[in-house]
Amino acid sequence: MEASNRLTLTEQDGAAIAALNAESVSLAELETIAGTLRDYIASRRPHRLIIDLGRVRFLSSMMLGLLVDTWRRLREYGGRMRICGLQPHLMRVFRVTHLDRIFEFSPDCAHALEWFRQNP
Repeated sequence: MEASNRLTLTEQDGAAIAALNAESVSLAELETIAGTLRDYIASRRPHRLIIDLGRVRFLSSMMLGLLVDTWRRLREYGGRMRICGLQPHLMRVFRVTHLDRIFEFSPDCAHALEWFRQNP
């Protein structure tokens, strides 16, 4: 399912995958992405969501807020989320903000899918 040219939503092996298809995202694009993710979670209620940030080179504070909001929405009904594909400099952002304490990470989508298979 194509949400916009910046976000692609697919399903594979029982997991929803939200792939961000940009190095960075403008405020207007972020609002569209946020609305798409919220609608998807409300209608589909995925129990496993992978956020693929493999193409992303810059994360704004608003994008971090969207990730926290997505994580909270999933947790309301027992859903789980993994972030994959982070560049090393972006992982430092998660560490500095202590968001590495709430999020779970995988090197790529294949590893995230395997983690979900091993941890049902």
